[in-house]
Amino acid sequence: MSEEIPIPDPPLTPEEQARVAQLSEGELQSIDDALLANATRRWRKVAMVVGMTMMHDRNPAPGIPDIFFAQRVRRLVERGLLESQGNLEFMRFSEVRLPTLPGPGNAT
Repeated sequence: MSEEIPIPDPPLTPEEQARVAQLSEGELQSIDDALLANATRRWRKVAMVVGMTMMHDRNPAPGIPDIFFAQRVRRLVERGLLESQGNLEFMRFSEVRLPTLPGPGNAT
C-alpha cells in the first residue's frame, strides 16, 4: 500500500477570486458561523468541516469553492476561534477543533 503524497491546496482561480470578491461581510460571517457550527471539541479534519459546511442545505455561499472555505478556517485559527494541528495549507492533512475550556476535567 503506497502512502498518499500531500499536495498543498491550490490557489483560487481568477474566476473564483472574482466570485469571492463579491461576498458581503454578512456572507463572510455566515460562512465563518457555519464552519464553527461544524467544528467540535474533538479534532476533525479540515476537509470534513469544509465538506459538511458546503453540503448543508443552508450552505451560506453556494458556488464558492472548498479552497475558500479552507482559507476561512485558517482565518478562524488565526483569530483563536479554532485550534489546529498539522499544516493548514493541506486541507486533508490538518485538523481543527473548538478551543478547549480550562476547568475541571480539561487540560489547561
